[in-house]
Amino acid sequence: MDSRFRKIQRVMWYVLFLNLAVAFAKIGYGMWTNVLSMQSDGYHSLFDGVSNVIGLIGIQIASKPPDAEHPYGHRKFETIAAVFIAFILGAVAFEIVRSALMRFDNGSIPEVTTISFLVMLGTMIVNYTVTTYEKKKGNELRSEVLLADSAHTRSDIYVSMSVLLGLLAIRAGYPMVDPIISIFVAVVILHAGMEIIFSSVSVLCDESRIDPEEIRGVVCRVEGVMGCHNIRTRGPEGCVYVDLHVEVDPSMPTYKSHTVAHIVQYRLKEAFEGIEEVLVHIEPEDNSYNYK
Repeated sequence: MDSRFRKIQRVMWYVLFLNLAVAFAKIGYGMWTNVLSMQSDGYHSLFDGVSNVIGLIGIQIASKPPDAEHPYGHRKFETIAAVFIAFILGAVAFEIVRSALMRFDNGSIPEVTTISFLVMLGTMIVNYTVTTYEKKKGNELRSEVLLADSAHTRSDIYVSMSVLLGLLAIRAGYPMVDPIISIFVAVVILHAGMEIIFSSVSVLCDESRIDPEEIRGVVCRVEGVMGCHNIRTRGPEGCVYVDLHVEVDPSMPTYKSHTVAHIVQYRLKEAFEGIEEVLVHIEPEDNSYNYK
């Protein structure tokens, strides 16, 4: 396992521990005081921990080197792990809505104390620390799992703010605000899941990652290059694969065209961050063909 994956795993372990601590604090006190919105927020944090475990499994698989069956490596398993995290969020949202609808039926009144507010404020501080740290590391390491999980944790902060408003409403004598806040929590969770799915699907479906015109501009400035076409890019951020056709003078010797290809590879990796590999197809210039 290379250093990048080891660093990602280390971050995931730290975040897992903090998420579990936050989750048990919210769920435990929420059940003690019968505050549904606090329990819902706690289960949201608990599934943050479950998503961390899935992320750890995905990273373990993604860290494997290329082999005969996976010549491009296993990096997309990290993206698949992010998709699983999104589906878990959807399941959590469904369960929260179901619990909220049951609360409307039984009409039980929750208890709100000063400790309720302290628990929520304390966990919000922890969540803010986690999401800031995780997003910073996700950008540094170009990790889809860390960025997806940081977005997930960031939604916890907004959810916790809404729960605090719900606690104030309950104390003011409006207990039915509690299940309404829970439904809002579910919507926020579902939205976070959808964002992760859309981002992951673009990678799994090999959506273009770099503007072809920007690549063409870099390549055509290389000495000996007469033209450039059929530019394609794919892969997750930080692990982009590029292939393109480069036209050279038909009379150029093979060894020199090979050198041009190496220079093109170097210039592209220098100009764009996150390029893993560049495949250059050398062709003789043909002005009679309209390349695209």
